[in-house]
Amino acid sequence: MDLITRTEDLAAACAKLSAAPFIAVDTEFMREQTFWPRLCLIQIAADGEEVLIDSQAPDLDLAPFFDLMVDEKVLKVFHSARQDIEIVHHLAGVIPHPIFDTQVAAMVCGFGEAVSYSMLVKRLLGRNLDKTSRFTDWSRRPLSDRQLTYAIGDVTYLRDLYPKLRAQLDASERATWLNEEMGVLTDPATYELHPEQAWRRLKMRIKTPKALAVLMELAAWREREAQAQDVPRARILKDEALYDIAGQAPRTVEDLGSLRSLHNGFARSMRGRAVLEAVARGLERDPKTIPPVERGEPMPPEAQAVVDLLRVLLKATAGKHGVAPKLIATSDELEEIARSDDADAAPLRGWRKKLFGDDALALKRGELALAIREGEVTVLAPDGSPAQEPKDEA
Repeated sequence: MDLITRTEDLAAACAKLSAAPFIAVDTEFMREQTFWPRLCLIQIAADGEEVLIDSQAPDLDLAPFFDLMVDEKVLKVFHSARQDIEIVHHLAGVIPHPIFDTQVAAMVCGFGEAVSYSMLVKRLLGRNLDKTSRFTDWSRRPLSDRQLTYAIGDVTYLRDLYPKLRAQLDASERATWLNEEMGVLTDPATYELHPEQAWRRLKMRIKTPKALAVLMELAAWREREAQAQDVPRARILKDEALYDIAGQAPRTVEDLGSLRSLHNGFARSMRGRAVLEAVARGLERDPKTIPPVERGEPMPPEAQAVVDLLRVLLKATAGKHGVAPKLIATSDELEEIARSDDADAAPLRGWRKKLFGDDALALKRGELALAIREGEVTVLAPDGSPAQEPKDEA
């Protein structure tokens, strides 16, 4: 199978693809040794068209591909689209639109949480995927025939999956649910990386505001360095070292050099000096700019009891409507709702609120009850009658 390596061939292929109502898109990339994903291969399939693009070909201009990604007349079908979209956004500064994510659609249609691509292909197409080339080195050239066959199979199956999932979605009258999720995936803010917010992705092991202030500065410094040098964050400084430095707040080279989480010589290196500068900035931060430290204290027993009830309600709701529970609410979101009726949580917005959030708040207020009827959890109104079911909206 031939690879497109010339810009004129890519332009011709994309012109043909632009006439299709939808195209299936996938990418192969590597990011183990880099901060930004390294795009290695692009696969596209439409009715009667199958295209492989060698994104590493010398002098190949990907502009026709990026133009196709923002062509509003062509629906782009992905499976688990976020990383593919992130790559396009990083390279071209655009967001593919409109899109359809088969993984999210499958969750909406009741195929379970984080449904795998191979499982969807098996259940909807009756085919078994060949996974032998999944973890090969896609950056090495030449690519083997086996790799190319595997790669094009991803999008030819995806092309065949879309109509079947679309039909199920339309039959369930849940198109607006998927539209809300696609709105998040196509929002540029989803892919913005702000160094000053990098501390939020860390698992907190911080006990004081001072340590948190230092961690915020350290994480921001590491993020900027990793992006600028295009290396993984851990290549700059591992998380364990960040926590150690934030907790000890070293002010001198000697103090920094005494930390066991750092290798010999780090304290006197350029990075060591940059770390000390970040520590100093953290210690000088205005206390008003430091968020409250989460102590990690267990929830009060009464609040935990509410979480347990909400979890039962969630499972009952998900089962009744054939939706993956995780798509409706996460464990953290259930805790937020248990703590506050005004929580800024996804289950209290949009279709989730109508399906689950309103009942969750009513359950907290004692306006609904849970009972076992014929072996199943049933939601009851105060008078003991079955609660009115929310309607799916198209």
